Amino acid sequence: MKPTSHAFKEKSKADLSDAALHENLGKLGFGFPLLRMLATSKLPEFEELRDHGRDIKNHVLQHLDYYLETFETNVSKAGGKVHWCIDADAAREAVVDICKSIDAKLVTKGKSMVTEEIGLNDHLIANGIQPFETDLGEYIIQLRDEPPSHIVGPAIHLNKDQVAETFRAHHKELDGDRPLTEVPEMVHEARQVLRQKYLDADVGITGANLLIAETGSTVIVTNEGNGDLSQCLPKVHIVVTSIEKVVPTIEDAATILRLLARSATGQEMSTYTTFSTGPKRAEDVDGPEQFHVILLDNGRSDLLDTEFREVLRCIRCGACMNHCPVYTNVGGHAYGWVYGGPIGAVLTPAQLGLEEAKDLPNASTFCGRCEEVCPMRIPLPKMMRYWREREHQNAQSPVLNRWALAFWSWFASHPGTYHLATGTAMRVLNFFGRKKGYFKSLPFAGGWTQFRDFPAPENTTFQAQWLRDKEGRSS
Repeated sequence: MKPTSHAFKEKSKADLSDAALHENLGKLGFGFPLLRMLATSKLPEFEELRDHGRDIKNHVLQHLDYYLETFETNVSKAGGKVHWCIDADAAREAVVDICKSIDAKLVTKGKSMVTEEIGLNDHLIANGIQPFETDLGEYIIQLRDEPPSHIVGPAIHLNKDQVAETFRAHHKELDGDRPLTEVPEMVHEARQVLRQKYLDADVGITGANLLIAETGSTVIVTNEGNGDLSQCLPKVHIVVTSIEKVVPTIEDAATILRLLARSATGQEMSTYTTFSTGPKRAEDVDGPEQFHVILLDNGRSDLLDTEFREVLRCIRCGACMNHCPVYTNVGGHAYGWVYGGPIGAVLTPAQLGLEEAKDLPNASTFCGRCEEVCPMRIPLPKMMRYWREREHQNAQSPVLNRWALAFWSWFASHPGTYHLATGTAMRVLNFFGRKKGYFKSLPFAGGWTQFRDFPAPENTTFQAQWLRDKEGRSS
């Protein structure tokens, strides 16, 4: 996937004009938040659980080297092998080397954001190995040659008519007159196509939601069962994951799993929660003959001693995206990289550089909902402010922006001037706008009025009303 984060402004403007996308995102903004609220309200200890999960991850990050080495030791004891990969190139090559060692030609894949991050599919194809995504959402966007638009629901930007059109265009071997008007029909069709791929695949690749140091186990959560088929049926199972996913014990994993599904999809637990420990043993009926774990750094260790350390607590639930007023209006593709929404606004500048992604930390209303719902209590708004500060300090923002910020700093630090100017502005806007109650356009406010009306203000400022009401209460 080629980064296009530098084009966020242009892409977001285009996406704001996409009526179908807006309709689809509207369902996201209502559905997942409601399900999360219902699921968490049924668990009285949910807030305490968040604190516990945060503390587990903080402890791991403080002792990351120890737990990763313990994990590798126990993977080896179980008959598997860990591959340490410093960057995307190393991870891609490690996967290809494993596939070539058994002359693999076909690979089935469970959903993995890390494989998206390293661009694995294109690299496999370039080496004569055909990957098939088996998660339904990932399969759909693979057919459409699109990147995922959401961490949990990669095809959330599409409606069922668009999916039906995609299936008809690519499943030409099937009956052309088949009905594809309902979701179950499409699921059945995808199952028809993918079932044989599971049986034919030489290698199965999955991600990992968690790595358990004490047992050397990997954990995946799915709602379709495709992850289990991808890792159990082929001769070789490759787990592609990142270093911050490790936790000390099974009990710690259970704590985080209780947070993950409730935050992501509003479920108490995902339909399938699968623990994998090494290849199959002599007494096992089935399972892979080889078990490999690709441990990717890709800049994560560089964050450990920075103000962005806390972002490594992320468990990829997508709750921050589901509640973000920016993401739910422009969608994930506008962000131009694997991770969208508030988590993308923090991670993408770290991975791609601030010059490429400098607009993303500014794509926030700072309403604080992302931090409010994050199961790991990651202070995402604070870290977006850090990136804004770095952009300003590095003089990467336009000169006009820096002058504007300097002027605003002076203006806001002189209360008398500030109250006089804002009071005058409110009276003028009220005078010209009170007849209609809104403005279709305003000088210096085109970014707002291009997409929505600007309400005509009352005849005074909030501060003036507050002081007047305070004096009234005092008297």
